[in-house]
Amino acid sequence: MYLIMIVEDDKKLGALMQNHMERYGYSTYLVEDFSNIKGEFIKNKPDVVLMDINLPYYDGFYWCRQIRELSNAPIVFVSARETDMDQVMAIENGGDDYITKPFSYDLLLAKLKGVIRRAYGSYSEYVNNEIYELSGLFIYINENSIEYKNKKIELSKREFHLLYCLAKNINKIVSRETLLEALWNDTEFVDDNTLSVNITRLRKRLEDIGIKEAIETKRGQGYMLINNWN
Repeated sequence: MYLIMIVEDDKKLGALMQNHMERYGYSTYLVEDFSNIKGEFIKNKPDVVLMDINLPYYDGFYWCRQIRELSNAPIVFVSARETDMDQVMAIENGGDDYITKPFSYDLLLAKLKGVIRRAYGSYSEYVNNEIYELSGLFIYINENSIEYKNKKIELSKREFHLLYCLAKNINKIVSRETLLEALWNDTEFVDDNTLSVNITRLRKRLEDIGIKEAIETKRGQGYMLINNWN
């Protein structure tokens, strides 16, 4: 049974969300101490977090960043804010999905099932694999780290997802849309510039372990990882 932590200061709405999810077999926990949401997360170890943005003390973006220092557990923002910038901010700060209030509970459950499948279930490519090897480049699935010629470094979550997606399609063009889906599972929340920035960071990380000019830009199409280190 998955534990869902609900970070919602509207007690009535929080209780409604809790009751609905428990009817469908989820275990839930309503946060009460909004001054220490990070501590609540550490104490309860939830599998998924439903996070409002407008909260007492600090906003949901702040708490999302705090949780990301500890865990990659899925975080779904549930907020009345509906601008594109709010949704971009949610993703940029480590969120996995976004639901705008008011919402249907069918949509809430669908989003919840989706992030659980991607993180823990049949849609997760990383669950049963620990190491992916590619011509001497070792990709450590459970660590978000890579190693080449005895040089090992840790990647950010986004850098790792990008590299893994490119590595699974070595010497093939991977479209920008596919890479955006690999990163955030919803292309409308992220623009092309954000993807370009993360590709640049990944190139630098590969150079740090001695792999240079391995990611080629295919204008108008996407990117390709070239096996030029073998």
